[in-house]
Amino acid sequence: MKEYPIGLVPGPVSVPKKYAQAWLMNFGSSDLEVDFFDLYAKNQILTQKLLGTRKSVVITSGEAMSILWGSVKSALASGDRLLAVASGLFGEGFADMARALGFEVEAITAEYDSLPDPQRVREAALRFHPRAITAVHCETPSGTLTPLKDLGEIALEVDALFLVDFVSSGGGVPVNVDANHIDIGLLGSQKALSLPPPLSISTVSARAWDAVKKVNYAGYDAYLPWIDVPKKTYMPYTHDWHGMMALNLSLSAIMEEGMDNVFARHSRTAALCRKLAREMGLQLFPVDETICSATVSAFYVPESWTWEAFDAALRARGLVLGGNYGRLAGRVFRVGHMGSQADETLVSRGMEIVRDVLKK
Repeated sequence: MKEYPIGLVPGPVSVPKKYAQAWLMNFGSSDLEVDFFDLYAKNQILTQKLLGTRKSVVITSGEAMSILWGSVKSALASGDRLLAVASGLFGEGFADMARALGFEVEAITAEYDSLPDPQRVREAALRFHPRAITAVHCETPSGTLTPLKDLGEIALEVDALFLVDFVSSGGGVPVNVDANHIDIGLLGSQKALSLPPPLSISTVSARAWDAVKKVNYAGYDAYLPWIDVPKKTYMPYTHDWHGMMALNLSLSAIMEEGMDNVFARHSRTAALCRKLAREMGLQLFPVDETICSATVSAFYVPESWTWEAFDAALRARGLVLGGNYGRLAGRVFRVGHMGSQADETLVSRGMEIVRDVLKK
């Protein structure tokens, strides 16, 4: 494996040494030790504060995709309908998952360089009567940030559960779970929390728990077995104590810095990244910066370059950025400035290398 002095990929982000130390510690068994359940409870409280919610918090082992699947399987029953709101790859992915699981699905899609139209969503919801509405807060491949409040209100109006993927935004921008009426919110550890990928975090509302209990799904990625953790000191499988300790260090550091300061740092770093890119002639994707996320910036691959050649030239100088997927593959690349990478000095160093490569 090759390491790069300057890492600005949009996840997994670089892990600060002070968090990585958690994996060098020796613990007892997370199945049996009271200390583990105390740690779990502390992380629940810190997560509630970070995400703006009083709802339940469930912390599970597994990369964030596990809870995207698990949320749909846990909250929907056979014959239920799902309305997927999408303006990017992962929003469309919700629809694909639900179809694969046999649910009736309708998708309201927008172009990747735009945002979903709430009026179209409302019209579809009133006609389609979905059991759940899904959305993605930050579409990482296209760097956009979807406003959630209108979508949450639509879900309430039609009595649908509101499921939101904020894997790439939570911890870098305000999410406000309760104010946005989110029933199940989905967060991963490898983005703005600056950790490796093994933990997934969900916020679960009371009405979402009612649906989960009714569905009674019992697979490995099921939510139901976690409903009473840590009040009851048992878990469905052996948890990642080291990851939970690292999560506690990350969340505590965010609280120490101050959430408003953390969000402001992300905004400043994003603005600097885009300013430097414009100065060297790179074109932002989407062109409208007002709909971009503070956690990731996407740019068109510069003219006269292929992504493969551009990427290789950057890596030769010690800089690694993010490529892309699907219809944006080879056309758009990304700079990840979230978590530990929301650092103006780091981004300045990285963009200086981009400038030098383009000059040569």
